[in-house]
Amino acid sequence: MNRLRTHPNPDLSVGADNKQRWNQPAHRRHGFHNAHSLFRRALMVRARNVLALDPVPPRGISTPALEKLMDHVAFSAFVCARDNKILLDHSAPDFDTRHPHSIQSVTKMHIHLIVGRLLEKGLLDLYKPVRHYLPDIGSGYATARVQDLLDMNVANDFSEDYDDPQSDCYAEEVALGWRLSEPGTPEITLRDFTHAITGSDLKNRTGHADYKSANTDVLTLICAAVSPVPLAAQIEAIADAAGYEDTFHISLSRDGFPAFSGGGCVSARDLARFGLLFARGGRDIRGRTFANDAFLRTSLQRAAPALNPPRDWLRYSNHLMTDGRFLGHAGYGGQFLMVDTVSRTACAYLSVLENDAGYDQDYMLSVILALREVCEAVGQQ
Repeated sequence: MNRLRTHPNPDLSVGADNKQRWNQPAHRRHGFHNAHSLFRRALMVRARNVLALDPVPPRGISTPALEKLMDHVAFSAFVCARDNKILLDHSAPDFDTRHPHSIQSVTKMHIHLIVGRLLEKGLLDLYKPVRHYLPDIGSGYATARVQDLLDMNVANDFSEDYDDPQSDCYAEEVALGWRLSEPGTPEITLRDFTHAITGSDLKNRTGHADYKSANTDVLTLICAAVSPVPLAAQIEAIADAAGYEDTFHISLSRDGFPAFSGGGCVSARDLARFGLLFARGGRDIRGRTFANDAFLRTSLQRAAPALNPPRDWLRYSNHLMTDGRFLGHAGYGGQFLMVDTVSRTACAYLSVLENDAGYDQDYMLSVILALREVCEAVGQQ
């Protein structure tokens, strides 16, 4: 039989800029709008019951800052919700609020929920070193406490610099199932990737959070090691508690671990539903306790490393960004979920930055401030 002609999958192939095609600037908007179908492998979950969200007539909650963002070329979708009501629902002409969108590092908030549930069952000790749960972990994490990983408070040799095409975060993407490995090189597993990270004393001396997505990858392995159910079942439980209307997707490593560090894809409406789970203090759509509410409250109140200026009014606490009232998380490419614990409002903002780095600090600050302003406006009604 003649050998059949083949070629590498073009969406997952890496270009001269060391980015796979779906994350290259010219293709990124299509990539973020369709990442759920472009990953090498992924898990999908539907909720058993859906949290009804009824639209309400405009109530003047939009602000000039939000209007400016929704006119920005990067904008994809925005949903603001409270209880059973959509307060604002808007999308770009090429998108809609029920279509899945890459949420990148907003996915990290799942680790907060899973860790909290494991703590409640007495299955995890945040002050144990990582090697207690992962005996074969490398020097980059062995002596760090689990708490240090939760707070992005570990110094090791892993680099996450989106302006540097050779940064370790791009090699991480092979392990997460986002791109192909180099020709002739086997695809690395998440376990192999995390265990190869090196470091020395690991103490963070920067004076602020030392953000490393690899911390989340290691926490994923720890949670898998102690969880009484597979992580896929934990994701399904979260979907049921939030009451998603559509599908939640998350990429998987070759060894089967969900990419909680950034592999989630969900619609703006369902991301708002996810935020409302936090707004309800961790209660599910039937009013039952789901999340560890004591862990959530402590996460908002405790001392934790501040983010880098100009976002240093926010702390990174137990895989949440918070100032004590607002909580949420940012995501590469222009994503943010904000929850106001006072007005019990959730704002989901999705966008696609098409610059080389895929990140813009000034743009993200404007997003955070605009969402905070919207939440405050809702609280005043």
